[in-house]
Formats: sequence, structure tokens, C-alpha cells
Amino acid sequence: MTLTDALRQAAAAGLDRLDAQMLLLFSLGRDPNARAWLSAHDDQVLSADQERLFEQLCRRRAQGEPLPYLTGTKEFFGLPLKVDGRVLVPRPDTETLVLWAMDVVDAATERSSIPLRALDLGTGSGAIALALKSSRPHTHVWATDASPEALAVAQANAEALHLAVSFRLGHWLAAVPGERFDLILSNPPYIKTNDPHLAQLQHEPFSALVSGPDGLDDLRHLIAEAPSFLVPGGWLLLEHGHDQAGPVRDLLERAGFEVVTSRTDLAGIERCSGGQWPEQR
Repeated sequence: MTLTDALRQAAAAGLDRLDAQMLLLFSLGRDPNARAWLSAHDDQVLSADQERLFEQLCRRRAQGEPLPYLTGTKEFFGLPLKVDGRVLVPRPDTETLVLWAMDVVDAATERSSIPLRALDLGTGSGAIALALKSSRPHTHVWATDASPEALAVAQANAEALHLAVSFRLGHWLAAVPGERFDLILSNPPYIKTNDPHLAQLQHEPFSALVSGPDGLDDLRHLIAEAPSFLVPGGWLLLEHGHDQAGPVRDLLERAGFEVVTSRTDLAGIERCSGGQWPEQR
């Protein structure tokens, strides 16, 4: 089977051409950025092992398994992260949350030289915490997860990237008793229990996706609990669903947060909402 034959076979199975190319490069042990190489060597013949691996990966992809689970990696904020079925696949939309966190850190740094303490709740692969630590290295970054399996993935990514993040195992803020932070951020579960799109996410951890009948259970919990873990003037930033910005802003305002606002992703959708805990109460 030549490379051209392999890609033609993948297309016949219904695979997207880019996915097929990525799986073929992975099967060949080549750089995922070398798609142009495939065109220049389209008559190269795969070995029996390469052909077998490529066919297996194509079958799994056709069944809906995410591409990063098949290749074992996903780039987020320029960082190559190891991912598998223990964690959600990091989405580009979540970079909106990281950019906002960077703005909070920068604004605080202009007022004081004391490094900020930031906490990423439900870190999963560690994407948010590691992106923030990489871009703002003087920030003291903590990260928690209730899943020891997910935390193992995040810790492995931190070690591979040589980024110092303090990891804690536990359910949300219960993992950091008695601590206070300048910034708390999270991409919690926010999908409704009966959301019809869940079928498309069957390969990813259910507990990291779903949060009650309206998708707001975990967001409510975090907004209610965060004030006890924020310093005066500290920020809480949360990612949420495409239609949840209004309800999340209402929850933040009712909890006593100020400067409550939302930020949009690249598609113009209000993807994150947050607020500042008052300097004085």
C-alpha cells in the first residue's frame, strides 16, 4: 500500500483528509507538521506494521475517538501536551480563559512586585495551569483535580515541560484548605445532563463534561465557595457554555463579585465570565 492508497482508503471510510494525514504521519513515525512530505513521497510503500497501525487508527477515528487520543498529543497555547482517555482534550476556546488570566496577572504586576498565587481548578491535562505558568513564569501556579488519573497526566506534562506547578488531589476547593489566592480560574463541567451532543463526546470522561440538568451545578458551587479562598481584590474566571454567560454573570453578581463581565472566543461567543472580589466587605 502506498501513501496515496492509504489516504484514498481513509477517505472511503469517511475520514476527514487532515485527520487521515495526521494518522498516516503518526503511523510512519514522522513529524505531524510534515504534511507536505506526504505529497512529495506519495508513492512510498508502507511496511506491514505501518499499514496495520494506520488501519487500526482509522477504524478508531471513524468510531468517533478523538484524534489526540490516537496520537497521544494535543498542542495547547503552543505547548505539546500528552493526553489520553483520562482527561478531556484541550480546546482552542479555552485559550480565551488563559489570555484573560494573563491580563489579570499583568495588571497586578504593575501594582506590586509580589508574585501572584493562581489556582486552576479541575486541571485535567494541566493545560490551563501549564499555559499560565509558561507565559507568566513568576506566577505561583497551583492546580487541582478530583481524579488521581487526571492528575497523573497533568503532573507528567508538567515534568516533561519543566514547569513548576503545585498539584493537589481533591474535589474543587476542598483540595486546598486554608489557602488564599489572587486568581482562581476553571474550565469546569457545564454540559446539561440530557444534552443531545453528549453522544459525540462518548470517548471523553463523563464526569468532566456534565453538570446537572442546566449544566450550572459546578459553576454554582465554585462561585459560592471561591470568595473564602480569594484575597481581597482577587479574581474568579470561569469558562462556560455558549449560552451560559448571562446566568453565570447573575450568579457572580449575586455572590457579591464586582467588575463582572464576559469575554468572547475567536468565534465571537461569550465563552468566559468572571469578576473581582471586593477589596473591602
